Amino acid sequence: MITTLHKITFCILLSALSCITRATVIPPALSYDRPQAIEIVYTAAAHPDIKKIKDFCRSHGIPLSWVYQWQNRAVIFGHIPNVRDNRQRLQQLFPKATVKLYENPFYIFSKQENCNDKITPAKEWDHIILTANLVSDTIKQREYLQYHATQFKQWPEVSKGFCNAGFEQLLVYKNGRQLMLVISIPRGADFQKMNSKTTENNPRVNDWNKMMAQYQEGVSGTKPGETWVFFEQAK
Repeated sequence: MITTLHKITFCILLSALSCITRATVIPPALSYDRPQAIEIVYTAAAHPDIKKIKDFCRSHGIPLSWVYQWQNRAVIFGHIPNVRDNRQRLQQLFPKATVKLYENPFYIFSKQENCNDKITPAKEWDHIILTANLVSDTIKQREYLQYHATQFKQWPEVSKGFCNAGFEQLLVYKNGRQLMLVISIPRGADFQKMNSKTTENNPRVNDWNKMMAQYQEGVSGTKPGETWVFFEQAK
């Protein structure tokens, strides 16, 4: 579904493809126990202290592979133990940063739950993590959420595209205006090749993408015309 180097066309209308972030995980059992994300946002001129973040993770039983970075932002993503307490601890550790919690996704696609063939999930997953903002118009924000709440019934072609692509799971979280998107694919799979299958013989997905474009904009630090940005696994 990627049409150019800087545009991914699928349900959430991603643009400005800069990198693909992967972290290998063992998928959870089929349940509503979803992973969480903690984001540490530094000032525009600063860069995350990845060593300090990884030291924190090491001391709190969090795998180092769960740490990601994009410019002045760092994200810890996974089934984080004591997630609310750890968010508070990170805020105390980084008092000049803003530490945000993404706990409950408002949109959940699961290959096991939403695909007709009920394929057994891959044993290990790679994660691709992105972020963008909703526009400031509160009416449009509500429309965006409502479209996603009814998408499986009103726009079934979108989830069909995810099934065709072979995505294991797709989660969208929201904190204020900011969205956090996590796409899970089988370990070692080629995301770009998978993504291209979402619109294959499925033109209605393009209609959805065009409609969603009006609701989203880039977070601070993005380039003009850039909307979704990809986190890299921190080194």
